[in-house]
Amino acid sequence: MDHVTIVEVGPRDGLQNEAQPLGVADRIGMIRALMDAGLKTIEAGSFVSPKWVPQMAGSAEVFAALPKDAGVSFPMLVPNMKGLEGALAAGVEEIAVFASASETFSQKNINCSIEESFGRFAPVLDGAKAAGMRVRGYVSCVLGCPYEGAVAVGAVVRVAARLHAMGCYEISLGDTIGVGTPRAAADMVRAVAAEVPMAALALHEHNTYGQALANILACLDAGVRVFDASVGGLGGCPYAKGATGNVATEELAYMLDGMGIETGVDIDAVCRVALDTCAKLGHAPASGVARVFAARG
Repeated sequence: MDHVTIVEVGPRDGLQNEAQPLGVADRIGMIRALMDAGLKTIEAGSFVSPKWVPQMAGSAEVFAALPKDAGVSFPMLVPNMKGLEGALAAGVEEIAVFASASETFSQKNINCSIEESFGRFAPVLDGAKAAGMRVRGYVSCVLGCPYEGAVAVGAVVRVAARLHAMGCYEISLGDTIGVGTPRAAADMVRAVAAEVPMAALALHEHNTYGQALANILACLDAGVRVFDASVGGLGGCPYAKGATGNVATEELAYMLDGMGIETGVDIDAVCRVALDTCAKLGHAPASGVARVFAARG
């Protein structure tokens, strides 16, 4: 049986765009429930200024409360050296950094050019390497930008290859605004795989146009075996009107299970997390699988 790894990004990428922040205790409970559901890599938070991302306030406390002997990785997003210092002080073992394939998105999102962004996190990668930390790299806007429209595949390849060369063990290719379609997604992945080993690539799909599962299936056929997902379909992008969250973890697991592909994820347990978390956030999950689970009682 084939195997696919699902990287759960709900507690970070999902929650950071929610209007109603979850407190530290609720986030800890959410992550522990996701662990119990079988997820082995769970983005637990980010070391960013609470002034800019109040939803991630208390990430150090969240990380401190999580069991470190359960065979689960808890990567934390780190945007700069100050963030790395916080991660080191907290005892974090894996971090994530991000860059954009779109020049305009980089300027709007983090107020610097793509080249300047590499200058910011080059010392982060050096510091992480010196501390023995693993580093995951994100590339945003790989299939489209809210400001530039189509993004050249060559730009995606250059950014992904540079992150990999700098020491990122895995590169997550993000369809940030969810505009991609299957053929474009697979072609993009194959182009990046010409410079970065396919085994070091992951796909991060948002579901704005309802194409996330179709794009994942196309990239699965192309050779990708790691996919990011967010419980309940949580998330969005504040820079893209109408952008919705990531593909729902339970919907991705349901599709893969139906294909006979092993994920190790308990779908019903993930649905319970989706319903509980979304109830606290004040809205229904963006997931048909979770809604069916709720209707079954």
